[in-house]
Amino acid sequence: MATSFGTAASSVISNDPKIRVQSFRGLKSSHSLALTRNLRVFPAQFSSPSLIRAVSTPVKPETTTTETKRSKVEIFKEQSNFIRYPLNEEILTDTPNINEAATQLIKFHGSYQQYNRDERGTRSYSFMLRTKNPGGKVPNQLYLTMDDLADQFGIGTLRLTTRQTFQLHGVLKKNLKTVMSTIIKNMGSTLGACGDLNRNVLAPAAPFLTKGYLFAQETADNIAALLTPQSGFYYDVWVDGERFLTSEPPEVVKARNDNSHGTNFPDSPEPIYGTQFLPRKFKIAVTVPTDNSVDILTNDIGVVVVSDENGEPQGFNIYVGGGMGRTHRLEATFPRLAEPLGYVPKEDILYAIKAIVATQRDHGRRDDRKYSRMKYLISSWGIEKFRSVVEQYYGKKFEPFLELPEWEFKSYLGWHEQGDGALFCGLHVDNGRVGGKMKKTLREVIEKYNLNVRITPNQNIILCDICRAWRRPITTVLAQAGLLHPRYVDPLNLTAMACPAFPLCPLAITEAERGIPDILKRVRAVFEKVGLKYNESVVVRITGCPNGCARPYMAELGLVGDGPNSYQIWLGGTPNQTQLARSFMNKVKVQDLEKVFEPLFYYWKRKRQPKESFGDFTTRMGFEKLQELVDKWEGPEKAPARYNLKLFADKETYEAMDELAKLQSKSAHQLAIEVIRNFVAAQQNGKSE
Repeated sequence: MATSFGTAASSVISNDPKIRVQSFRGLKSSHSLALTRNLRVFPAQFSSPSLIRAVSTPVKPETTTTETKRSKVEIFKEQSNFIRYPLNEEILTDTPNINEAATQLIKFHGSYQQYNRDERGTRSYSFMLRTKNPGGKVPNQLYLTMDDLADQFGIGTLRLTTRQTFQLHGVLKKNLKTVMSTIIKNMGSTLGACGDLNRNVLAPAAPFLTKGYLFAQETADNIAALLTPQSGFYYDVWVDGERFLTSEPPEVVKARNDNSHGTNFPDSPEPIYGTQFLPRKFKIAVTVPTDNSVDILTNDIGVVVVSDENGEPQGFNIYVGGGMGRTHRLEATFPRLAEPLGYVPKEDILYAIKAIVATQRDHGRRDDRKYSRMKYLISSWGIEKFRSVVEQYYGKKFEPFLELPEWEFKSYLGWHEQGDGALFCGLHVDNGRVGGKMKKTLREVIEKYNLNVRITPNQNIILCDICRAWRRPITTVLAQAGLLHPRYVDPLNLTAMACPAFPLCPLAITEAERGIPDILKRVRAVFEKVGLKYNESVVVRITGCPNGCARPYMAELGLVGDGPNSYQIWLGGTPNQTQLARSFMNKVKVQDLEKVFEPLFYYWKRKRQPKESFGDFTTRMGFEKLQELVDKWEGPEKAPARYNLKLFADKETYEAMDELAKLQSKSAHQLAIEVIRNFVAAQQNGKSE
């Protein structure tokens, strides 16, 4: 097959000589002309009423005989016939796993090959599947299907992810086609949930019916559609070429096909991606002002709806260059916050997004995948140069970024009005793991009341479109399964996140999801020891490796696995997710965490300013001073107790409770408090309307 790794321009023409950028050409076959873009300059037709001058268009690439170094994955993509071969053959073999090339390609189809790292000896291979749900929207039919598949072909649990999708673990290779085709035929997809292309597009999960929220969700849907692969490889592999596509808005089709400024491969099955797709993963989020439920600054592109005084959406502010992943002991890799690029009118958003994607596609590094994210391109070029190059693919100048109000983290837990008379209920799910009684109860409620669902970027779930008359019975049933109103959940748990890590993630260095319950209990115990109140909290995020899937570099207290039972400690994020944390200590063994936590929380309580968050406190104090406090720590000053709350009236009750508590690895006091909280919750939920 003729292949091409051509770009829209090998050099971008500008009057400013500093903006002349050599792009990566890669390897071309002698028959690559079919996929070379049409780079003639067309007069630009702008739908925007604002007067914005056109800028220079990318020009035809120069020919070259120099072969640029490429990563192995780039060669796999080039030889794959648009992400088909050898995956289409490997999934038919009798072996439990697939080869190296197919392992890379199946990511584009929404799956990772894994094995159980708890087991020794022969590797026990399975596959993780990740769905694509723009804005976290999950139709009733798809939820019930995923619930069934988890039991029939998975490990009996569903995982809600930090990008508003499902992860289904433990699928055997022999069952892949059955599971994939079932998802496709039940209003779902896994296409592009992994791989070097646009991933799931985030948007606020709250189903509010205000103009801004509706427009944010619609924009997320349209961006997801714009950047969905078009060559049909997904359907060829999993449903034998049968297409299950919904109709696309005409503005999406028009924007995808537009090549006025050299963004497309005109004769390619993949007009935006070409044979090589993007250099690395690409993440986009859309939101409205103040709502930072989507961690807007951690994305390659952050899109913010801008409305007029009447609430009518007028356009978008655009951030670029965020990203979490890094590599230990390699300072040239780093987490980065997105920064303002500019403002575009609402009718231009798809063209602006496409221009940014084309810039990263043509100029992002493809030789070393550690540096292939767009954040490194922007860090290398600077935002001014990046903006100038993007404007040439966009065909316009960006307008100035408009001022925005302060960001807030919004969880949308508990009961809320949708705006149409119906209610929605946000439920906290520890680390997004839906299993056991919780899974069974959620299934019953969602099926009985025919509810649609949304997944939040904080690994929680929202039940939508609930009639008022259903509130009491739903509340009672959920509480009995441990799905409590947020007022009865430890505040530390409400904002905490962890990645799956062991046993299935091949990148994990230490525990995250399995370790965070105990770590949060230990943080709570330290709070009690140093005198912090129960309703006080910090944002805790834990990952088993430095890739940052749970976004630990935005946490007030981030734990990043850096060795067996060992964590790097990051401090300085803020509750509203607008400030990057910094590395404070390395190689802290899990059993030694209190030696760091105690002095930090003790002095936060003693020396903080009014309403100062833990993250802001650590930034103000400075790491040198904090390290000194940790090194000299000998324990908190003991103060006499003001009162003694006796939970047990007699010895027999205490001994009985203590015996039950030991079965759950708890103290009698902890279990008693838990029982009392659950009882109060059940009483309150039964009375509330």
